[in-house]
Amino acid sequence: MDLVKPTSGSSSVLGLDTQKDSLILKKLIGYLPGELMQFPGVTAGYILKLLMNMRGLANKSEMYKLSERLQLDLSRKFQDLSHGNKQKVSLVQAFMHKPKILILDEPTLGLDPIIQRELKLMMEEYVLLGNSVILSSHVLSEIESICNRIALINKGKIVRVGSLDELRSTRIHKVTAVIAGTMPKRSEVESQNAEAVLLGEQFISFQIRGSIDPVLKLLAQYQVIEFDSRELSLEEVFFSEVGVY
Repeated sequence: MDLVKPTSGSSSVLGLDTQKDSLILKKLIGYLPGELMQFPGVTAGYILKLLMNMRGLANKSEMYKLSERLQLDLSRKFQDLSHGNKQKVSLVQAFMHKPKILILDEPTLGLDPIIQRELKLMMEEYVLLGNSVILSSHVLSEIESICNRIALINKGKIVRVGSLDELRSTRIHKVTAVIAGTMPKRSEVESQNAEAVLLGEQFISFQIRGSIDPVLKLLAQYQVIEFDSRELSLEEVFFSEVGVY
C-alpha cells in the first residue's frame, strides 16, 4: 500500500511497482486496515459517499448492496457505532470499488457470527470472479476454513507456505488413549518417534509424524479402553512448526 517506505529492495503487485505505481495500485486494491480511522460528527453513509467521490465512483448501487448484506445502518453517526459496525463501514469501502485484490487485516474482528458467515460468502464470491484476497488473522480456525493457501508467520518470518493439505504433508497425528491397568513408560512411547508425550493417571497423549503403526503395536500390549487419532488442526500445525507443543 506504500504506507511504509523501504530502506532497500523493491516489491510489485499485479506487475506494478508499489512505490512508482502507488496511485494506480490504490485503484486496484481494496484495503481494510487493522486500525480504523475516526470520523466524528458524520454518518456512515456520508463517509462511504465521500470515499466514493475520492475514487471517482458515481454509481452507488454497490455501496448500498454491500451495506444491506452486512446489515449496516448508513444513517447512524460513525462515532456512535459499535466496533463491529465501524468494521462494516471499513469492509464496505474495501469492496465497493470492485478491486482486483483485497487486503484484509483481521476482517471479522467485532462481527457477530451471522455477519462473519456473510463476509465469508462475499469473499468466496469475489474469488470466483478471478480476484484474490490476502487475509491476515490471528484466528487460525478462521484461516483454516477460508483460505486455500496459507503462510505461517512467526516473529516476522515466514515459516511455511502451502495449502492446508501441504502444511499437513508431514502427516502429524494427535493421539490420545485411555488405558486401564498398567501404563506404558514415557521412554517406550518416545522410542516410537512420539513427541510432546503427556502421561496422566490413566491416559496418554502425544504427537507422531508419519506412520502410527509402531506406536499402535506398542499400545496393543496394554489394555486400551478408548483411542482417538486425528490430524492436527492449523493451530496445532503452527505450534508444531515453531516448536511449541
